[in-house]
Order: sequence, then C-alpha cells, then structure tokens
Amino acid sequence: MSPAVALVGAFDDLRSRDVRLLQEATKLGPLTVWVHSDQAIQAQTGSLPKFPLSERLYELRALRFVTAAIPLNPLTPADALPDAEGFKGATWVDELGALNEARRRFCDARGLKYHVIKATQLGGFPEQAAAPVGSGRKKVVVTGCFDWFHSGHIRFFEEVSTYGDLYVIVGHDANIRLLKGQGHPLLPQDERRYMVSSVRYVAQALVSSGEGWLDADPEIKKIRPDIYAVNQDGDRGGKREYCAQRGIEYLVLNRAPAPGLPQRSSTELRGF
Repeated sequence: MSPAVALVGAFDDLRSRDVRLLQEATKLGPLTVWVHSDQAIQAQTGSLPKFPLSERLYELRALRFVTAAIPLNPLTPADALPDAEGFKGATWVDELGALNEARRRFCDARGLKYHVIKATQLGGFPEQAAAPVGSGRKKVVVTGCFDWFHSGHIRFFEEVSTYGDLYVIVGHDANIRLLKGQGHPLLPQDERRYMVSSVRYVAQALVSSGEGWLDADPEIKKIRPDIYAVNQDGDRGGKREYCAQRGIEYLVLNRAPAPGLPQRSSTELRGF
C-alpha cells in the first residue's frame, strides 16, 4: 500500500484549481485533507469563510481523490501537521508559499517527506475514466449546466447514484448561452465537466452535443439509460415526454440539501 499523504487548507468555495491540487496530491498515495475551522479562517482573514466547515467537509469527502477530510485543530501551528506521529513516513503535500521552508524543516525533524506542487502542474482538466461496463446496475442519466459547482449538486448526485450508475451530461457552452443568455456560462464546458467527474458518485461525465432543452439527446442515445433523473427545477423542456416516447423511466427528486447544510443555487453563488 502506498504511504499516506497529507494536505492542509481552508478549501472555502471549492474550485477546479483546488480539485486539481487534490488530484495531483493523491498520485503520491491515499490523501487525508486537514481542513481549517471557521474560527481559524476568521482569525487569519478577519471574516468567516463563505462556506461553513460542515459544508466544506461534505464537499471534500465526496471527491474521488480524497480518502479522508478531517477538521484541523485551530491551535495547530501553521508550520506543523496534527498527529504527526500517526503519519510516520507520510508525505506532506503543499503549494509554493512563504511557509515552505518552515514546513520542510518540520517534516525533516520527524521523518516525513515534504513535496511542493508547482502551479504549472495544476493546468488543464483531465478526463476521468468511465466506470467499468457490465456492473449489473441500471444506468441513470442527469443533465444540466453545473456552472458554479456546490454542495447541492453533490447531494443530487449522491441521491441519484443510489438508483444506478450515474452518467452526467453537462451542457455545452453555446447551448447554455442559447438557453440562459449572454454571460452564461461563467465557466467553460471542460471545466464544468471536470468538476462533475471529480465526484465519487459519478460514473462518467460528458459534454452534450445537441441543442435546446434536449441537447443531451445524442449522448443519451449512446448511453441508453434506464432512468433520466431531474430535480424539481429541471422538470421542464419536454423531458418527461421525451422519456415516455423512448421507454426511459423519468424520475423527479425533491431539491433538498444534505442534512444540516444550507440550500444552495448556482444563480445565487454566481451573482446573476
């Protein structure tokens, strides 16, 4: 088994660069992420984080690159790892920054490795391999923009994945502009596809190639799903009739956050 890997951060408002960092770190071994508390972030920045610790932990634990996400003791020094004894032989992964040398000395003194990931290693949006064919489970497809990825999306994927292997078809840029107007999407299709594919509940994420509310039609024909799942907001655009014509089960789920977390929407987070 590969040696353990540790990474420390706030991971407030999780974006693709954060996920790329996690992906690069996990190449060195099973990844444990230590997450700054709300109080620690407030002490460092003068304001509370945009997202509470409970929500940040929920998002991180849902990522396929993260083995464990653990709250960091606010009293832990910035140049130290908590429970260093339990990480004997492990690697502390970090980004370039002012604390690199102090953290390297900490690791050297305790028999730990220290590995700095450069910004040049975090470019691009690698595709994730599709789930193995023939799992015996039903195929479930969902479609959407997923422009500002948040905990509500993850909760939807978590719930839908209980019905079968989940395929997410992300709307391509031109079609999102067609449906929502100029200024949309905020993030390009490859980045949105990457964020979706990083969630452990997703078997495969693809980009649509059709147009209109049924822009995923070409991909659906290839996947041949048993179920097309939507939340209440997505129950429109002729999807119900489309499924009836093709013998696909149409599943509408209530839009609800994970227990204890606030309701989120891309429109609210995006600001338009």
